[in-house]
Amino acid sequence: MTIDTVDAAAAGTWQLGDRTVNRIGFGAMRLTANADGSPSDRDRAVAVLRRAVELGVNHIDTAAFYFSPLRSANELINRALSPYPEDLVIVTKVGPGKDPSGQWLPMARPDQLRGQVEENLRQLGRDHLDVVNLRVYGPEPLAEHFGALAELRDAGLIRHLGVSAVKPHQVAEARAIAPVVCVQNSWSLGYRLSNDALIGDCAAHGIAFVPFFALATSGREAGASGAEHDEVRAVARAHGVTPAQVRLAWTLHRSPNVLAIPGTGNPAHLAQNVAAGALRLTDDDLSRLDALHESAG
Repeated sequence: MTIDTVDAAAAGTWQLGDRTVNRIGFGAMRLTANADGSPSDRDRAVAVLRRAVELGVNHIDTAAFYFSPLRSANELINRALSPYPEDLVIVTKVGPGKDPSGQWLPMARPDQLRGQVEENLRQLGRDHLDVVNLRVYGPEPLAEHFGALAELRDAGLIRHLGVSAVKPHQVAEARAIAPVVCVQNSWSLGYRLSNDALIGDCAAHGIAFVPFFALATSGREAGASGAEHDEVRAVARAHGVTPAQVRLAWTLHRSPNVLAIPGTGNPAHLAQNVAAGALRLTDDDLSRLDALHESAG
């Protein structure tokens, strides 16, 4: 089997409510612009999305505020994949927002969340959203905001709810209001170890943990900065894969409820990311990488 034909199903599956997703998904944020900030190539972005689905990806993470001056992630997803495959789960997030020029707006009020949900519906061309994450900032109570989304769930605009950028007590607060199917926080090998315990707690309650910046080291994308730990490089050499693939494989090995959503606008990188779901690390590999992770704390 060549890298270009590895299916996302090789990573195994998890349940997001009543939807089954492969544990390797796709994050749409990086589709809208190149690394230097210039607009991405529209046809290439559309091709990457279509290829992701061909490779078995059925979990795409997006947001209405993922846009550059000329590109919108939701619009690209709509153009590339509509009419949508029945098994495709599109996850979006609300709370933050941007004005038309791309400047960040204050956190949305609870009464403004319906408008953000409807914005995603319009852009994606759907009459309901599979999963909506409430993205929050700070340790303040989220009950009013999450309660507003629970009302939209009851009204049929949203199928399932999740939370993002949260503390453990906020997960519990949300669960007391409505079922939570996923928690999306920043976390990776050697980064944000504070989420380690939360991953286990989520697993105990059947909740997916979906890390963003899964390829990050010290808060930066490892591939972008060129910085990488010797242990990661050594494991990569032993398997004949890239350090990024090792990081993704370790992420998936960490717990069965962890879902990866690496993003890219590069078809070759897409194939590598999906293939990482088939990479089986040895016990020795995992011991070395776990030690590296824990030493970062």
